[in-house]
Amino acid sequence: MRKVTRVSAIIDAKDLTKVYGGKVKAVDHITFHVTEGEIFGFLGPNGAGKTTTIKMLNTLASITDGTATVAGHDVKKDPGAVRKSIGVVPQELTADDELSGTENMMLMAKLHQVNGTTAKTRIANLLRLVDLEEAAGRKVKTFSGGMRRRLQLVMGLLHEPKVLFLDEPTLGLDVQTRSRMWHYIKALNKDRGLTVFMTTHYLDEADSLCDRIAIVDHGAIRVSGSPSELKEAHGGDIVTLTLSNETADLTPFFSGIEGVQGVTREGNTYRIKLPKTERALPAIVAGVVQKGVGISEISFSKPTLDQVFLDVVGRSMRDEEAPESDSAWENIRMERTR
Repeated sequence: MRKVTRVSAIIDAKDLTKVYGGKVKAVDHITFHVTEGEIFGFLGPNGAGKTTTIKMLNTLASITDGTATVAGHDVKKDPGAVRKSIGVVPQELTADDELSGTENMMLMAKLHQVNGTTAKTRIANLLRLVDLEEAAGRKVKTFSGGMRRRLQLVMGLLHEPKVLFLDEPTLGLDVQTRSRMWHYIKALNKDRGLTVFMTTHYLDEADSLCDRIAIVDHGAIRVSGSPSELKEAHGGDIVTLTLSNETADLTPFFSGIEGVQGVTREGNTYRIKLPKTERALPAIVAGVVQKGVGISEISFSKPTLDQVFLDVVGRSMRDEEAPESDSAWENIRMERTR
């Protein structure tokens, strides 16, 4: 993990709370900070409260209780200054298909009141950054998915924000294109000192990109730290055991074996955390066989962010759990045209 020079908290949330309808507490008194110049990952299953948190930070949802500052501006008291300080790249593809890449960039420049030579220079530099110079004159409807994502990324950078919010920046991309997007995000962070606040359902992406991560569930932050810190805290070997036939829940049995530190279950698959696989494996296998249950698959692994997520949330990050979409970009665009 690269070292980042820490300056100050560019996002500072204290007891941040959001209650809908006076009853539903979507975000429950969370406190966290994002340091200037870092890439911060905000992870959690669908409905965990991360979308609501981001909407409050982006001034798109009111704060029920607590406080938040972004780029030194109070979200409640000075939302206009906050909006000028942030860039938002939503999950949805928002570029106009009938306009060229350059025309979409010019439109965004006008919305952000970046005009004249400044706009043209920034557009040229940004298109060069993401290797879209040659394609910039073509209509966006001729772009590949990866090209659209790259265009959308730089559309959020035209007004040179201090904080960039990325919502699922590589969703639906192939492995090679995802790798290129990682490269662009790292370059923006390293070369320009841009602070990035991102959500992702790809835990390998969070592991590769993020300096720190917070995992949120049921409106509260469960753990936070660097990827290496979280993996170390949830250390030990992992035995993944899939049974070949239906049976009663064997979690109590596995938990009672000496050395077992934790058990999670999804259907017929159990993930058993151990300090050393070889010490407890014989008892695990013998016990399952003794109960007359077959084993269809067994594997071993070292801790990953996937395991951290399982330990903290109690279930895996499923691909179908895409973040809620509320068209944050569209809301910000409307604010700028008022």
